[in-house]
Amino acid sequence: MKITVEKIDDVNFIMSGTVENSVIEKKVVTLKEQASKESKNDESTNDNIEQNAASLVFKDFVDAGIKEGNLNVEDILGQPGLKKYEQQDDSIYFEVEIAVSPEINVDIDYKEFVPSYTEPTASAEAVEAKLLEFAQKQAPFTKIEKAKPIENADVAVIDFTGFIDDKPFEGGSAEKFNIKVGSNSFIPGFEEQLIGMEYGEERDVTVSFPKDYSADDLAGKEAKFVVKLHEIQEQKAVTIDDAFAKKILQKEDATVDTLKKQFKEQVTAEELSQIYMSDLKPKIVKALLERFDFTLPNNIVEQEIDAKVREKTRGFTDEQHKSYMADKGKFKELRESVREEARKSIKMSLIVETLAKKEGIDVHEQEVIAALGYQATMTGQDPQALVKYYQENNLMTSAKMGLTEDKLFGVMLGFHKA
Repeated sequence: MKITVEKIDDVNFIMSGTVENSVIEKKVVTLKEQASKESKNDESTNDNIEQNAASLVFKDFVDAGIKEGNLNVEDILGQPGLKKYEQQDDSIYFEVEIAVSPEINVDIDYKEFVPSYTEPTASAEAVEAKLLEFAQKQAPFTKIEKAKPIENADVAVIDFTGFIDDKPFEGGSAEKFNIKVGSNSFIPGFEEQLIGMEYGEERDVTVSFPKDYSADDLAGKEAKFVVKLHEIQEQKAVTIDDAFAKKILQKEDATVDTLKKQFKEQVTAEELSQIYMSDLKPKIVKALLERFDFTLPNNIVEQEIDAKVREKTRGFTDEQHKSYMADKGKFKELRESVREEARKSIKMSLIVETLAKKEGIDVHEQEVIAALGYQATMTGQDPQALVKYYQENNLMTSAKMGLTEDKLFGVMLGFHKA
């Protein structure tokens, strides 16, 4: 194994060299012997042995390059990027890009770039509206006095069973399910087709799952739902008095004023959140990107470009995928179109990670799962399915970084302590 390590700049390195075919052959023999002992000569375990051997040799090559370049393993970022793989007469030539963490000076004063803002105060009208909305939601659903066909905005009680290719699918059925027609909480096109249904009527509803649906096995597929209407329900107004406040707050000394005070805090927090998302956060991001200047790790940028390309092409038709695969220039143009966005994303992640470490900010996995669950609930998705999608598509790290960023910016703005 012959390796040279070239330093491109202060964080990026290129490892190049060859590995003799005999080394890979020895790995293959060793793996076959291990597989034979473990599986009692089960031939199915040998299918990927050559690939596994090549992977092990590649890892050995990278490890040797790290040693040759006298690099600190703890400073290495992401996965090594394979730039060239070339089969020669008696060896394989590798060219690998690797990067270490850039030095980022965190000795800064946040006042330099944190925008000023006026903390909002919820108006009496906004608090009253929020309280009325909440009280309405607390009212129990009851059957309307006189039966009628479903109209938009009605709350219908239905049974439904979903079929794809005439076969029921997991999670596609429910009984006595409450759905508000026009709320867009179900698959697009489903609710509209319920309008006009009579009590006891059964109806076939045909829809297509969105191509970006969180469950990959359903995304983009057409489904037929057999729907039966039981009844239409309504929520009658609840009297907002001290008894209502005691029930909601679970306190014997609670009053309507106590309840209004709590809702005032909630409305104020929501208004501040809107200011943060629409104005303060974008300004902080822009200021941080301008404030810091350091070399970006090329392999991490390329990996981020890959992720953004996958996201862009996720909704492509088969024909679109084929056209990009057949036209290398077109595919390269697609990658270049997201390069600057990817560079900013990686730069921001490195800045946030470094500043968060300075402030002692950490986000645990359960916080990420809880945040995704809330997001799913607010958008009418299945929380477990959304979490599974993030886990299977390696998006948990990105979600964690988003929460870390918001915690850090909250410290900068004085919303809360680290």
